[in-house]
Amino acid sequence: MISRKNASISKFIIHKVGNKFNDTKNAFSEKIVDFDEASYDLMLPFLLKPFSSVVQSHRFNHHSNITLNEINSYSNQIFNDDDAFIETSKHIVNHLYEQSNSSQIKTGDVLIVMFEGIEFNEITTNALGIFKIENKVNFFQTYLENNSYDVLVQKGISSKKVDKGCLILNQSDAEGNIIFSVDNNNYDAQYWINQFLNIKYADDANSHTQQYIELCKDFSTDILKTSYGSQEQNTFLAKTIDFFKEHEVVNLETFKEDVFAEDKHKTLFDSFKKEFESEKNILIRNQFDISELVVNKEKKKIKTDIKLDTNIQIKLDIDAPEAASEYLERGYDDEKKMHYYKVFFNVEG
Repeated sequence: MISRKNASISKFIIHKVGNKFNDTKNAFSEKIVDFDEASYDLMLPFLLKPFSSVVQSHRFNHHSNITLNEINSYSNQIFNDDDAFIETSKHIVNHLYEQSNSSQIKTGDVLIVMFEGIEFNEITTNALGIFKIENKVNFFQTYLENNSYDVLVQKGISSKKVDKGCLILNQSDAEGNIIFSVDNNNYDAQYWINQFLNIKYADDANSHTQQYIELCKDFSTDILKTSYGSQEQNTFLAKTIDFFKEHEVVNLETFKEDVFAEDKHKTLFDSFKKEFESEKNILIRNQFDISELVVNKEKKKIKTDIKLDTNIQIKLDIDAPEAASEYLERGYDDEKKMHYYKVFFNVEG
């Protein structure tokens, strides 16, 4: 995650990107934006706030040579030559345009921004931001005409969230430049991540932990819930989070011994892991360091509610993985021909 408390905008330009599929053209600015104080104070947090909660970082990718990655090349030009900003920003938009090979890809405003004072892992650096604004919102504009106020509807950019954005730090590790990406319109995620930016997750504890938790979540939904019900699903998820909280390192065999009571579930998990890796085109390590930041973030997203068709919900505590198996009993009533849950307790809260 980055810190933006000392960040500032040093250069900012707006272009418009068309869609090659629909034969709409790009439109370019020739000058950088000169902000007034109110616009600047609104723009800076609007652009950087989404990255304050992003834990996983990316690195540039290319099938043959990383120097051939277009955005890697353009960002280096901007970092190394102050005078290259405007012309190189146009090249970035042209590259984005070339990736619009579908009618689903929206036209929009492209904001190219140079930031100073970005803090990451106790290092302060500058960074290049690329943002695409695809969706405009309606707002009312009042105006005075003939001594009376009237109203009209105009379209503008919402200050609540960016549609797509990336932040390329002028800071690298053994894998290359550190990159953060956000995308609030997931219908065309491959277009932004794979085709335009051509980036991959960093080979670090954050990515390994994230991928393993995603594997467990999908396994709980596709296999456990389908075959054994919501109670089994939620118990597994609670045990998974408990394992990650209690250990510093994940070892696949140790994990399976801790969370699965039956060997058949271990076999199912192994088979599902292979399918998951093949489908996602990734390789999940059998042993890796755990990222506490990722665990805490993903824990908040996991829902352990059992929703029943009788308008009743049972909420399980993800921090008490043994409670569901010890105090919750599932059965079938032959007379009513309905499933039931029996809950044991001492005192109502």
